[in-house]
Amino acid sequence: MMIQLIFDYTTLRLIWWVLLGVLLIGFAVMDGFDMGVGALLPFVAKTDTERRVAINTVGPVWEGNQVWFILGGGAIFAAWPALYALSFSGFYLAMFLVLFALILRPVGFKYRSKREGIAWRRNWDWALFVGGAVPALIFGVAVGNALKGVPFHFTDDLRPIYEGNLFGLLNPLALYCGLVSLSMLVMHGAAWLCFKAEGPVAERAAAFGSKAALITATLFAGGGILIWLGAFGGYQVTSPIVWDGPSNPLGKTVAVNSAAWLQNFRATPWLAIVPLLGIVAPLLAAAGFGARRSGLTFLASKLGIACIIATVGLSMFPIILPSSTNPNDSLAVFDASSSHATLRNMLIATVIFLPIVLAYTAWVYKVLWGKVSATTISQAGSSAY
Repeated sequence: MMIQLIFDYTTLRLIWWVLLGVLLIGFAVMDGFDMGVGALLPFVAKTDTERRVAINTVGPVWEGNQVWFILGGGAIFAAWPALYALSFSGFYLAMFLVLFALILRPVGFKYRSKREGIAWRRNWDWALFVGGAVPALIFGVAVGNALKGVPFHFTDDLRPIYEGNLFGLLNPLALYCGLVSLSMLVMHGAAWLCFKAEGPVAERAAAFGSKAALITATLFAGGGILIWLGAFGGYQVTSPIVWDGPSNPLGKTVAVNSAAWLQNFRATPWLAIVPLLGIVAPLLAAAGFGARRSGLTFLASKLGIACIIATVGLSMFPIILPSSTNPNDSLAVFDASSSHATLRNMLIATVIFLPIVLAYTAWVYKVLWGKVSATTISQAGSSAY
């Protein structure tokens, strides 16, 4: 009976909506501190040795952390094909900028210390900065556009038509969300440096991290106030929802409602603990930076990231990607998924392989446990990044 319930089409759709959120949070938590360290690199490290200390805190683990990016993209492709088609084609230029920045990061890690030249290493340091700051900003811009609505519609044969451009994505709300994302990941990168590095790098990271944490809490709370004041519209499904119906985005009606993104929290008040923790956790991280409690600071940073991302998902549910030009064509959990069989088979594969990924990741971090200092860099010599 339980197996039949789990494999019910409605339940599978909800499970994959949750899994998508888990994978996005996993990417932000795991690869987020890599991006944050890159964004902080020119500011927390003043000498070549200090920069190598910062780089070597993430150098051995960044490749494994990017697995979460691949898992997230794969989940969208397989479980939510319409979302994949629209987001990866509509945000094409933005995604190209992200990929360009992410390509700079491995090249920077591999080539930076291969030559002794000051200019050579400085240029690669700035490449690592771009590889961290640009994706952190653009991912937030993408979330802001999802909240605002994206200009697309479907033809009668369900062919998606995107009507926007790169500059249209850079609207005030999207840029605001981009700043939230950037400050959030800078906070996370600073928390990682405090946890993993020793000496001046950790001290400067604590100073920058405290400010980034306060900015994150302030901007996130400010965004909530803007939503509460109705500064921009949300999207609300107004027709009856058929949870086990066919995946056809044209079979519903959706209205623009300034209070729509608060509806789920009003209907289920206890969910308000999620955005509340999205404010409180960065404040705890700021306090942790000041008290030099690196472990608790890193945990608070993780919690803040998880709750900020979860707040967006809970606010929009059951909408996944709203259409600003034709709201009725918005993508929702109940009409944008893959087939019943696809979701079922993918869930079985996920139950088998995701624990393997988690176990391997835990083993890698256990093997690489310990702090990085100028002494360890000197002892490692050319074998370090």
